[in-house]
Amino acid sequence: MSFAPLLAAVTAAIVGCGGSIAIVLAAADAVHATRAETASWITAICWAIAGSTSILSLRHRLPIITAWSTPGAALLAASGAGLDMQTAVGVFIVTALLILLASVVSPLLRLIERIPMAVAAGMLAGVLLRLVIAPFEAIPEAPLLVVPLLILFILARRLSPASAVIAVLAGGSALSWFLGLVKPLPDLEFAHPVLFAPKFDITAIVGVSLPPLFLVTMASQNLAGFAVLRGSGYTAVPARSILAVTGLTSLVSAVFGAHTSNLAAISAAICTGGDAHPDPRRRWQTGPPYAFCYLLFGLFGPSLVGIFSALPLPLIKTVAGVALTGPLVGALTTAFAGSGDRFAPGLAFAVTASGVTLVGVGGAFWGLLAGLLVVGLEKVRQPQPTTNR
Repeated sequence: MSFAPLLAAVTAAIVGCGGSIAIVLAAADAVHATRAETASWITAICWAIAGSTSILSLRHRLPIITAWSTPGAALLAASGAGLDMQTAVGVFIVTALLILLASVVSPLLRLIERIPMAVAAGMLAGVLLRLVIAPFEAIPEAPLLVVPLLILFILARRLSPASAVIAVLAGGSALSWFLGLVKPLPDLEFAHPVLFAPKFDITAIVGVSLPPLFLVTMASQNLAGFAVLRGSGYTAVPARSILAVTGLTSLVSAVFGAHTSNLAAISAAICTGGDAHPDPRRRWQTGPPYAFCYLLFGLFGPSLVGIFSALPLPLIKTVAGVALTGPLVGALTTAFAGSGDRFAPGLAFAVTASGVTLVGVGGAFWGLLAGLLVVGLEKVRQPQPTTNR
């Protein structure tokens, strides 16, 4: 083990966890999780990431890095207000089973790949929009906190896009303390996972899991992760093995209250590039130390939750919002940059962003359905006029 893979692994773990944990906490808050339930969520998903990364990187000798589904957490934060934890766990279990199914049923994976990326991106952008604008909505509540942090994010991003969110989190914590907005910090606590009895609600499963949570996990995370690996020169990507392992670890962690874990994209880019190691055959060495970092994060899960609970809510909204700005821009670019008709992704974006709920089913499902309906109608050929001779 050389120093370069270790440094890349630690950097990827800190960026991945610190840059998006606020989004997971927002998702937990949306489904009315208690502090103990939220701590169990963080612990379970961190250990799922540690386990899946260790298994895949050691087995295949490839830099296969996993992470929690940040778009999935954003979806829950935006549309999970009608759920409780037991119902959310049922949704997580169904989503994990669908990922496992995709690993053994090739036509299902091909069907996911055939969904127009522009429509899926439009739906994802609609989900992310409501969270990205939250910091601006929080300005009247805490202008002395939020405005400087937004300026800090813009400036820090010029120097290091990957570290900008961490800079906002660190700077925001210090500024919150200076303004007297930080609650008393908790004592050090170790993990106490909570086992949940799932509740399978058909409306929640259709509206959140099938297809929105499953789709954003597959399209925005797993397929993107495959692309990162192939773009780094690893052409023989073990897709079936990756889906099977992440699906299984997601299924186990779901009963402890955690949402889906999957193949990483942004964190993986740190571990698969030349900075991780000049020799591509040795970059797999980033996997074990990355997994160890998440093992530690999970071990101190209650303390992480306690620290973030002590921070003011406008800071959490700001960190989550700036963390999702890049993914929002990427989703909008994917949705509207193509040369084809932009009406379908535009409609998917608008319907999803509206937050409309019909028969208990949230806007992400209806946005995707609306976009796919437009695509289907566009493909219906108009009857050709006949001429009489």
